[in-house]
Amino acid sequence: MNKMVLVLVVACLVGSRTYALIPAFEGEDKQRKAIKIDLEEVVSRVDQPTDIQFLPGRASTMIVAEKTGKLRWFRLGSRQSGTLVELAVNFESEMGLLGVAFHPKFSNNRKVYLHYNPAGRVLKSRISEWVFANDSSGLSNERVLLEVGQPFSNHKAGQIAFGPDSFLYIGFGDGGSGGDPHRNGQNTKTFLGKMIRIDVDRPAKGRPYSIPKDNPFINSKDVLPEIWAIGLRNPWRFSFDPRGRLVVADVGQNRFEEISIIERGKNYGWNIKEASQCYDNSAFCKSGRFEDPVIEYAHPPGGGASITGGYVYAGNAIQELKNKYVYTDFILGKIWAAHLPEKGFKGKPEVYALGKWPILPATFGRDSFGELYLGDFKAGKIYKLKPKGD
Repeated sequence: MNKMVLVLVVACLVGSRTYALIPAFEGEDKQRKAIKIDLEEVVSRVDQPTDIQFLPGRASTMIVAEKTGKLRWFRLGSRQSGTLVELAVNFESEMGLLGVAFHPKFSNNRKVYLHYNPAGRVLKSRISEWVFANDSSGLSNERVLLEVGQPFSNHKAGQIAFGPDSFLYIGFGDGGSGGDPHRNGQNTKTFLGKMIRIDVDRPAKGRPYSIPKDNPFINSKDVLPEIWAIGLRNPWRFSFDPRGRLVVADVGQNRFEEISIIERGKNYGWNIKEASQCYDNSAFCKSGRFEDPVIEYAHPPGGGASITGGYVYAGNAIQELKNKYVYTDFILGKIWAAHLPEKGFKGKPEVYALGKWPILPATFGRDSFGELYLGDFKAGKIYKLKPKGD
């Protein structure tokens, strides 16, 4: 990876000191159209943020998941904060508390869902339901929905989110190591390397959830009925665009990072393909059975890369970002934006450069106004994307 060209400018404010981050534009980004933004610090002293959500009905209450096990709340614009729950997690490598989602009817049922790796010698991922009492009492009454054994400590993915259909979508990585040695991405008898879709409101057939009737493999003997899509490596953050399409950023192996629009029953190739390219150089790779990403980028010479998915910007503060999908790279610190293509689109979408920043951007958040936030894994800070000079 090229050495970061970064500058920290010290600005003295009344009673405090803040650091203005200055982005660099280098490599291919020099040739791209630039959208100039600032990153405004809104929360500090967070321990390795992995997810940012907002409490439904409270636009100013940010919920932050910490990799080491705490789910915390922060009242923006004030110094108020607290802890909703502190879990005993295994946070080795890429494990920990990784995702949080609020039930679509949270205002009535107060249900919250967490994706984490519980502490213990046996590696596993757990999806569970909790009840939110209030800021001081936090979460209680855990109900485990499912647990998945994990062969290695990396590639846990970790996000959960309710779709427009009110079903819970769960992203699982391939289980780890490198190159998917267990070939979980293409194994239809495991949740690993898949997008899962379940109904948390109607337990059925001995499960604490049910299978939506339109899941693509519900009547297949060879595929787990919970599976919505196949062939993912490590889907690190996904979201639904304004049209309800599921947009997933999938971390690549050694050469490419990718963004795909995930459709019902489709196969996204891993570990036969990495992005649009063959990974194993088999004839099967060119069989036409796999979906290519809508956006991909190659790793820079001599350096790694690790995509972090974001959201389609729906706010009003940065007009140049309107209706563009915003994403970043955890290692490179670069932020980009692009229009998601329509079905059947041929070619490459135009990508806009938002700069390379001196942060490790692990996750995005989006408030009820459509404004975006970004979590810095290294410094433990949350930033709001603002128009330049605002």
